[in-house]
Amino acid sequence: MITLKRGYEAKGCLGAKCFLVERLWPRGLKKEDLRVDSWMQDVAPSHQLRRWFRHDPAKWEEFKHRYFAELDAKPDAWKPLAEAARRDNIVLVYSSHDSAHNNAVALKQYLETKMALDTQAA
Repeated sequence: MITLKRGYEAKGCLGAKCFLVERLWPRGLKKEDLRVDSWMQDVAPSHQLRRWFRHDPAKWEEFKHRYFAELDAKPDAWKPLAEAARRDNIVLVYSSHDSAHNNAVALKQYLETKMALDTQAA
């Protein structure tokens, strides 16, 4: 199971593995306050894509399309998350104020799709 939490509200991830999925460390948060198991910078969107998107809901579908293409190009970055999600509950931690249009929401969708396809193939 994959859930999402905003880093500024996450006080640890009870009973789950906790992964920060941002390229940049959230402003104003100390590492000991966030308490994540791992910081997965490589699964975050590129700087160029992040700057283009700017959390504009009108660009959401195109953002996901471009972001998924970036993820497709680097399976070594996201496969550890999929493997962890198969074994345990995981939490994807993000920093955006927008809880509906951020890379963690898109990444969750991407991982769930990849995991479902793997299950069907097996």
